[in-house]
Amino acid sequence: MAEKDIAEKILEAYDDVFADIVNGLLFDGEEIVRADALSDQSARAAYKADGKLREHERDVLKHVNACSVRIASVGFENQSAPDPDMPLRVYGYDGAEYMAQTRRKNRGKPRYPVITLVLYFGYEKHWDKPLSIHEAVDIPPRFKPFVQDVRVNLFEIAWLTHEQVRRFKSDFRIVADYFVQMREKGDYEPSPENLEHVQATLQLLSVMTQDHRFEDVYNSQDQEGEVKNMCEFLDRVESRGIEKGIEKGIEQGAESKAREMAINLYRLGMKPEEIAGVANETLEKVERWLELAPV
Repeated sequence: MAEKDIAEKILEAYDDVFADIVNGLLFDGEEIVRADALSDQSARAAYKADGKLREHERDVLKHVNACSVRIASVGFENQSAPDPDMPLRVYGYDGAEYMAQTRRKNRGKPRYPVITLVLYFGYEKHWDKPLSIHEAVDIPPRFKPFVQDVRVNLFEIAWLTHEQVRRFKSDFRIVADYFVQMREKGDYEPSPENLEHVQATLQLLSVMTQDHRFEDVYNSQDQEGEVKNMCEFLDRVESRGIEKGIEKGIEQGAESKAREMAINLYRLGMKPEEIAGVANETLEKVERWLELAPV
């Protein structure tokens, strides 16, 4: 889980990617948030529960500034599976940020809104868990009018339309396009456009899909040269598949010859222990060969 969180943050923490995600999802691709207007914000917040001081950490959190004035705080929460407690988590994250604005050092400063985007990367099923406090909490009817409701800003990346995907201008377009294609047809046809943040993009895809091929390719870039786009990535994956297939064929051919030799020696009266020594194989494997041998 820690590895996944780190990989998510590496790509989304780039200002160009962060701004692109916000603009693409909230403002139909219009450049309302500029990369150079962002500043990093501590994703850690402390709170007190059960008499103890505790801490929670958001995935990515940044300030949006205009003319040196903070106008908003925007955070991302990444999910590969639906979480029934997501409304409670978002309520806690946003509440902690609002509380921070009341601290003595912030008195007299303009108050700013806090926005949280939940990015859901699952593509096999829709999000099917509560999206609001009222849905997530069992509230007695007489209390319900007095319980403030908070709704989650959920974005199901794999269910974005192709038009929505085209609104992204950063490497996140490649990520979104991958999940949309996998949801639609269970396969991926790569884009030839070059990636700006190659390793971070491959890392994110690796942990969110649990497909080790992404990780294998970016780990091999020092030896084999850097991948520039997803076409080159798939070419390298295919090449590795062919090489492994050839190696496996050679291994299977060698084993087939050894098995045939073992069977012939056994028919000539040699004991399995002696055959194992000649074939340089374990006794267990030789006995298995002989059991499966035709009479």
